[in-house]
Amino acid sequence: MNIENSRDYYGKVLGGSDDLKTDACCTTEAPPPAILDAMRNVHEEVRARYYGCGLVSPQAIGGADILDLGSGSGQDAYILAQIVGEQGSVTGVDTTPEQLAVANEHLEWHREKFGYAKSNVTFVEGDIEKLDQLDLPENHYDVIVSNCVINLVADKQAVFSAAYRLLKPGGELYFSDVYSNRRVPTELHNDPVLHGECLSGALYWGDFIDHAKEAGFLDPRLVFSRPLGIGDPAVAAKLDGINFHSATYRLFKLPELEMQCEDYGQAVRYKGTVRGQERVFELDDHHHIEAGKMFPICGNSWKMLADTRFAEHFDFFGDFSRHYGIFPDCGVAVPFTDGTDNSSESPAACC
Repeated sequence: MNIENSRDYYGKVLGGSDDLKTDACCTTEAPPPAILDAMRNVHEEVRARYYGCGLVSPQAIGGADILDLGSGSGQDAYILAQIVGEQGSVTGVDTTPEQLAVANEHLEWHREKFGYAKSNVTFVEGDIEKLDQLDLPENHYDVIVSNCVINLVADKQAVFSAAYRLLKPGGELYFSDVYSNRRVPTELHNDPVLHGECLSGALYWGDFIDHAKEAGFLDPRLVFSRPLGIGDPAVAAKLDGINFHSATYRLFKLPELEMQCEDYGQAVRYKGTVRGQERVFELDDHHHIEAGKMFPICGNSWKMLADTRFAEHFDFFGDFSRHYGIFPDCGVAVPFTDGTDNSSESPAACC
């Protein structure tokens, strides 16, 4: 698996998203109204060359500085540019010249469409495995996003480690990608079609957890997942016995998180002030926090709210002065089922 495979597949082989052989590099979940509105303001040529597998627009990012790893033709970057507003910024990094050409061609078009005095979007050509070579500021970004791109690189550990360095304390890596229920055989890694379709480089979920924690992201949280369909018979035959999921994770730069979800008798009350989630705030796939209601919470989840941009949206009750053991119903479990059951009742990786 190498960077040239990605450049050729996304720059030369694919003319648009309709040329994909699977739904791995497609977003199927319905966007919320704010995202739909923003998407309508994205140039049609940019939308036509979109290959993401999820929605990478986390909550409460007004005024934020965002880094988009593998920004492609720029759809996510231009959507996020509207949400962060004129006081925020979006920097996209991509390695495919053809994709960057499309993104850069429409910078001024989008500035005018958004009504901004100057563009708040910048695109940089570079390899996301080598972010330390791009002169990006460390401890700077509020949020780093990535949409179905980390699977394409060989050194995934380098990406997670660099993301941790580039984030502000309390910042987060919020990304969608493709995961497998077992390791993909090594002999398939350099298959250009499997690689370009985001399958041969898919992370076995257990390896992903190890990579994330080694980088410093101690408590990865699953936000959303769905099983992937492989409609092409030849592709399906090569991957027989392996199940794939598209999943969105959020990883916080909070070095004091514990390896387990511990109970300190704490609770939070959501104020209902996050735009688009006024009734229920969704921290992850098993923390749906209803406005106005006391919500018992583990120590790690407390810190994910109290020590991040979300703090102003919550009231906090309790502290860390007394420990009650492991938080009920906690523990590391398989985050996705092998079949098609993707309900919220499936096992999750935390409390």
